[in-house]
Amino acid sequence: MFDAVRNNKKIVQVFLLLITLPFAFWGVDSYVKNMGSGNELASVGGTAIQQGEFQQAMRDQQERLRSAMGTNFNPAMMETAEARRAVLENLINQRLLSLDAAKMRLAVSDERVRETIASVQAFQENGHFSQPRYDAVLKAQGMSHPVFESRLRHDLALQQVLGAVAEGVMVSRASSEQVYSVQFEERMVSDARLAASQYVGTVKLADDAAKKFYDANRKQFELPAQVRAEYVVLSKDAVAEQLTVSDADVRKEYDAHPERFREGEERRASHILIQADKSAGDTVIKAAREKAEAVLKQLKANPADFAKLAKENSQDPGSAEKGGDLGFFPRGAMVKAFEDAAFALTKEGEISGVVQSDFGFHIIKLTGVKAEKVRPFDAVKNDIAAELKRADAAKKYAELVDGFTNTVYEQSDSLKPAAEKFKLPVKTTDWVARDGKAPAPFNNEKLLAELFSDDAVKNKRNTNAVDVGNGMLVSARIAEYKPATVRPFEEVKAAIELGLTNEEAVQLAEKDGEAKLAKLAKGESVDLHWSEARAMHRSDQGLPPQIARAVFRASSEKLPSYAGAKIPGGGYILFRIEKVSRPTASQDDPKLNAIKQQYARVLAEQDFAAYIATLRKRYDVKVNEAALEGSKDK
Repeated sequence: MFDAVRNNKKIVQVFLLLITLPFAFWGVDSYVKNMGSGNELASVGGTAIQQGEFQQAMRDQQERLRSAMGTNFNPAMMETAEARRAVLENLINQRLLSLDAAKMRLAVSDERVRETIASVQAFQENGHFSQPRYDAVLKAQGMSHPVFESRLRHDLALQQVLGAVAEGVMVSRASSEQVYSVQFEERMVSDARLAASQYVGTVKLADDAAKKFYDANRKQFELPAQVRAEYVVLSKDAVAEQLTVSDADVRKEYDAHPERFREGEERRASHILIQADKSAGDTVIKAAREKAEAVLKQLKANPADFAKLAKENSQDPGSAEKGGDLGFFPRGAMVKAFEDAAFALTKEGEISGVVQSDFGFHIIKLTGVKAEKVRPFDAVKNDIAAELKRADAAKKYAELVDGFTNTVYEQSDSLKPAAEKFKLPVKTTDWVARDGKAPAPFNNEKLLAELFSDDAVKNKRNTNAVDVGNGMLVSARIAEYKPATVRPFEEVKAAIELGLTNEEAVQLAEKDGEAKLAKLAKGESVDLHWSEARAMHRSDQGLPPQIARAVFRASSEKLPSYAGAKIPGGGYILFRIEKVSRPTASQDDPKLNAIKQQYARVLAEQDFAAYIATLRKRYDVKVNEAALEGSKDK
């Protein structure tokens, strides 16, 4: 437990998001208490969700998707009514949680805040908390320490709310075993396939079927307008490539900030933990202390038995099996009481007395010391140079933005002046359509709108410089243009007839399959070629969902039983279930524990949904539908 707290990945993940994105949760006192300005999208318990907050959340979500999807990201996916509604609903849920946390007056200790900050990877160097790194990250976000820590405390309180919901989920072994039995059920199944190709010969299309389809679906045969374009990109990376950083500047930075490169003293220790929460009753705490003192007495008699006694007595599952070893850690990584005791020990092999922390009673053995040191210049100079170059590039980029924007606009008949002035290459695209499916940067809706504008198409002018995100400005011009056209009927007639024939064949196969399945269900004989029986499981890789549903929903009370499903790509498949076997889990089967955890997550999600529904009833929620609809134009 004690060791696990230092490595709480869930908390780390949460706070990595906190420092890279605008905060989702804000103190309740900051909310607007009225709905009178006409700029509100929703009201939650009398607090307002404003247009500005919503638009920021939309931008945040877009950037998260862009980062996750890379070149596959299409900005159009965030322009739908469904996307706007989802973002607003998320904001409403966040607000409900904040209001309830405030009502419950949840408190987070200073020690908890310090521990969480120390565990965030973004605040660490070489795996350890770095005060200079912490300062730099907050500065880059334009945030003071008090503001960040206040918001962190608030979010930790919300974690308590969500944790309480999750911890309330109980899954019995009997329920887990039942799910296990069903999940790993095995069915011996043979199949008979009715491929659509078997029915193609029976399809007779009307003479005018293809022409009628063409006339009714002309949009399917449209070829969108396309362009081949030249473009230039002004980016922070491009600017950085043009910059150099002198050795003298690197050395100056190193000498000016020695604290950045100082690695504090680290200690390696082992411990024996007897658990006892400070909120436990006096009886529990007394018993735990007495046990710890008894173990300490044994250690004083035989100090060499520390690892053995840790394995036998320590209640820290993360370290007990390792003889209590916690590895090396710096100041700030452990709870204060433990840290003070560990760093008070003066020599390797020394054993502390009984030390009480929030987790219980510890006996600590010092096993190693790494003295404070400063990383040598040669080891960090490349990192410093890259850092200085990035900083200079960001500053230089900001200075060049207006000049680049003005140049492509004022000298709009060519991109060469901008390319030469800013030392940028003129790149060319393959054919680009208006559908936003081209690779970056031409998957940006604003850039496409500029490129396919009348000014760009008819007058052959440069587009305005468009910010496509990630510190990139792009200007493009059309080199070659193909207007939108409709492919002539004779060109697509054969393909239409083939498609219509295949569609009809699929329908015939499905109809015949369903008829045969009905006969089999009645016990009637059907002339089919059944395959050899094979084992099927719900977890089989590549098993189409519709087939899995058909096979495993079929009754097992009377065998053989039958099922059927449409074949992906066309046709019908019949199944004969000949044997059903359901396994029994052993006491130590790891799959049983995995199922219990999965089942618990499902139940927790259901409980959370119910909790949110309760909060919606407790705190009046109103959505300004007209304002939400109007938000798409903002």
